[in-house]
Amino acid sequence: MLTYELKKSPSVPLYESLYRCIRDDILSGKLAKGEKLPSKRTLAEHLEVSKVTVETAYSQLLAEGYLRSEEKVGYFVEAVDHLYSVPAIPPHPEPEAPRWNVDCTSNGSAAGFPFTVWMRLQRQVMLDYGDRLLAPLPSQGYPELRQAIAGHLLAFRNMRVDPSNILIGAGTDFLYNLLLQLLGRDKIYAVEDPGYQKIRQIYTAGGVACISVPLDDQGVDPQCLGQAQVLHCSPSHHFPTGIVIPAKRRQQLLEWAAARPDRWIIEDDYDSEFRFHSHPLPALQSMDRQGRVIYMNTFSKTLAPSIRISYMILPKDLMAQFRQKLGFYACTVPSFEQYTLARFLNEGHFEKHINRMRKFYRSRRNRVIQLLSQAPFSHRISILEQDAGLHFLLRADTDLPDEALVSLCADAGIRVQALGEFYRGAIPPAARHCLIVNYSGLQEENLPAALQIISDTIESPRKL
Repeated sequence: MLTYELKKSPSVPLYESLYRCIRDDILSGKLAKGEKLPSKRTLAEHLEVSKVTVETAYSQLLAEGYLRSEEKVGYFVEAVDHLYSVPAIPPHPEPEAPRWNVDCTSNGSAAGFPFTVWMRLQRQVMLDYGDRLLAPLPSQGYPELRQAIAGHLLAFRNMRVDPSNILIGAGTDFLYNLLLQLLGRDKIYAVEDPGYQKIRQIYTAGGVACISVPLDDQGVDPQCLGQAQVLHCSPSHHFPTGIVIPAKRRQQLLEWAAARPDRWIIEDDYDSEFRFHSHPLPALQSMDRQGRVIYMNTFSKTLAPSIRISYMILPKDLMAQFRQKLGFYACTVPSFEQYTLARFLNEGHFEKHINRMRKFYRSRRNRVIQLLSQAPFSHRISILEQDAGLHFLLRADTDLPDEALVSLCADAGIRVQALGEFYRGAIPPAARHCLIVNYSGLQEENLPAALQIISDTIESPRKL
């Protein structure tokens, strides 16, 4: 008689547990070919389970060829050819990531995420939409979310956007690759120098010609664009310099784009929400009268890095081309998340969250700056660009090259990047000895001890 200890589990029903036990005995040879199994009633009484449990397990074993049945006779073990056991593959140890006392390179944080509100809205969406959540997704994303985004942009950035020109995607990486297909890989793409390194990597991996454009104190100079046909820029708050392109320069860039029909500007507005002492600056897209600006933004920065919901706004004529050429693509953001975010925006939760996070990050930034100002080496440093975004620049009064400065911090357990690392061309003197401090992911409780380590370290002969 077969004897098994079957335990109830929320994840594994009893019939599944019985099926696995009998299957394993067959594969191991414990149950021989042709051996007759107990009847369903007999085995059910022996194991103290329902007859349905045994019947379901036997049916599964029959379907997979482990048993055969003979009418009015019973169930017999079937011959299973090429029995073998797959050896367990030992886990391959992954290289352990360095542990830092303070990581100033983290570019995102989920601090303050409104779990309670988000979960409540998810439950509402499940109840209200039901089977509709399983339907195919429109290529541009659900109208409810696109309308909610348009409403948010009108209230927050004074941008009047037609929801039909908004395209939803799972992260800006996906949207950039769509743009490469839409605008064409035969064009020359210009990126800011210095600039966010991943942008160049995406364009280069996409197989397009990519050139670097140096910045002056007002951002990109149109006269430096040369043969470029597409410009990728961040007018409202450049990373990593913090430059904000003034109105006159923005107008010059728009005139450059409008001069030829094959020119476009991709406006990356990734952290415009985090200004602490003034309202967000008008988007370049809102100044565009010729339909040459493609606006990009994401909720990964404002909500959490793992929430991969981004969007872009295409000019009307370009959206028509998208529908014709690439409308076959399915939207990459699940409907469940789209409906939840739409309600999050429409009910004002996003605005409240942003207001809370502005206060939170302003407090964290002020705390970091306060600790730096009280450090023994405070007279050797200066802090630049404190008003916008989630990073600032820290300039050190030192003769050390940037590589040595970063290494000095690493020895003290501080992970930080130098501004010079983001240049493709020559590093101007004003950019040397500058460190980029991303404070969105910093743990405040670790800062005092880390700064003390730095203070002790720079007492050595290689001090600042």
